[in-house]
Amino acid sequence: MLQILGRADSINVRKVLWVCDELNLSYTREDWGRGFQSPQTAQFIQLNPNATIPVLIDHEFVLWQSNSIIRYLANQYHGQELYPVDAKKRAIIDQWIDWQGIELNNSWTYALMNIIRHSPDHQDPALVEKSIQSWNKLMGIIDHQLAKTGAYITGEHFSLADIGIGLSVQRWYLTPFAKPQYSHVKRYYELLGQREAYLRWGNNGQN
Repeated sequence: MLQILGRADSINVRKVLWVCDELNLSYTREDWGRGFQSPQTAQFIQLNPNATIPVLIDHEFVLWQSNSIIRYLANQYHGQELYPVDAKKRAIIDQWIDWQGIELNNSWTYALMNIIRHSPDHQDPALVEKSIQSWNKLMGIIDHQLAKTGAYITGEHFSLADIGIGLSVQRWYLTPFAKPQYSHVKRYYELLGQREAYLRWGNNGQN
């Protein structure tokens, strides 16, 4: 059985849990991270030298970095519907996975740390506003892409790319600040809400 190390309210852990549910995989999970066991311990660092969550343990195989984990799960456990073997289709999915993990994720960091986490190190109003504006701008890229596909982020079928993007959309809606009215993002949010695994790990009130 798969082991997942990481608290269930972490957005990166929720990526992994969502994929496991989509693939009907059995797993156990241990709480690590903020408020639980510290990943700074020697025990955890032996598994992940970055001391970050999640970590996946599949028998003797250990893997960290959430996007690497979800790709592995799809490859190892017959997830071709989520992550097709065709090189061009896979490249487009990878493009959006990587974009979410780099550009989109970095855009919201300062605003989220201020508005939700109340971090004393993120109290500059100008930087909060800059983060919000950047986040809204990148959500506009998602809206434009969804206008082209009319369904999910890479086309008419749900894919691995929708895991990270879907959780990001949910985080955007739950973080209180002024937002543009992106109709295609709203439709996408409602479409994802038809998936049982998304209701469990995405649109569940966790930010």
